Amino acid sequence: MTTERIGPPLAGDERETLRTFLDYHRATLAMKCEGLSDEDLRRQSMPPSTLSLLGLVRHMAEVERTWFRIVVNGEDIPLVWSKEMDYQVAYDATGATRSEAFDAWQAEVEHARRIEREAESLDVTAHNARWGEDVSLRLVMMHMILEYGRHNGHADFLREGIDGTVGA
Repeated sequence: MTTERIGPPLAGDERETLRTFLDYHRATLAMKCEGLSDEDLRRQSMPPSTLSLLGLVRHMAEVERTWFRIVVNGEDIPLVWSKEMDYQVAYDATGATRSEAFDAWQAEVEHARRIEREAESLDVTAHNARWGEDVSLRLVMMHMILEYGRHNGHADFLREGIDGTVGA
């Protein structure tokens, strides 16, 4: 399956621009994983790191879940892979499969999209217990774009190390 990646509007309003930039980055992570076996997706970068493409997908599922469902929507739910709220657990994808990781990630992305769509505005605020501060949906959207941007850079290097594929 080929991932469709649509660039953000050049003159869109703030919300549409944030929404499409976030979806662009989500699609980029999916593209970095296309055409690889589960074994390739689990290939770790270098000791002692457990970082892998599949680990990044799992991590981003946790990040989507945290920011949109737990923080913005106020849901009282654990992380997918850690009841102790330890985001590092998701990076270790040693026994994970593509379907397990991608199903969880895609489910969290759909929840996130629904929560964002249903929010009255980007000014909606929610309490981030970890920071001890209230945050706006605008900040959450920006934070997610930065989080994907950072990890898509990791994905670039991981993919190149697997089969030499670069770019996009």
